[in-house]
Amino acid sequence: MATARRFSNEPAFVLHRYDWSESSLILEVFTRQHGRVALVAKGAKKPSSNFRPVLLPLQPLSLTWTQSAATGANDIHTLKGAEWVGGHIMPTGDALLAGTYLNELLLRLLARDDPHPVLFDAYSAVVRVLASEHGEALEPVLRTFELLLLREIGMLPALDAQTLTLEPLQAQARYTLVPEGGLRAADASEQRASLSAAQWQALYAPLQGRGVRLAALLRACAPVALELKPQLRALLQYHCGSPLLRTRQLMLDIQAL
Repeated sequence: MATARRFSNEPAFVLHRYDWSESSLILEVFTRQHGRVALVAKGAKKPSSNFRPVLLPLQPLSLTWTQSAATGANDIHTLKGAEWVGGHIMPTGDALLAGTYLNELLLRLLARDDPHPVLFDAYSAVVRVLASEHGEALEPVLRTFELLLLREIGMLPALDAQTLTLEPLQAQARYTLVPEGGLRAADASEQRASLSAAQWQALYAPLQGRGVRLAALLRACAPVALELKPQLRALLQYHCGSPLLRTRQLMLDIQAL
């Protein structure tokens, strides 16, 4: 007779949590070896629960859960253990909002049980930056993660050639990344939200191969973060579909105050 499978001490982050009953929670978690997983934390809302102070977003955790023999990988499994790994405090202010935005992207764009260990490691590094005195690093690290996320889900076109024609980039021209056309030459109205051929190629180089040179990608993003922001946000929203990302709407509402 088939028995339940047990997954132990898996590095993870909570992406989202919502009520399942008067005392329990459903969690969407991002794990290193199993990707996005749904778990039920029974009794987690009780004051006496060991889960209660641990199951927080943007905190590094070690989780243990079981998968019933009667369920598949994409079903909801039972959380058995959760420990805070430690290392940093909860981000606040703009950094907390940025972390919530990243969590929403992962929820909208990652399928369950689809491992992305490189993306997990990058997410872990970004969260550490968000929890620190990040200063001017916030925008570059967000752009870095957005680029890597698009690459990992197969939605980032090659950045060393024009997408539709496959023509090489011209050194003196500027190019823009658009949702339906990939990388193409920028017209006169798009000059402010465009990058030079050399800048696109500098972004593309660290993304080659099975891994990623995160520090090199961050250095390439830093001087062009402002120009990249609207292009990557439009591309990500295009692949997320409707409705508008809730964190993006919240940012717009705050800016309108």
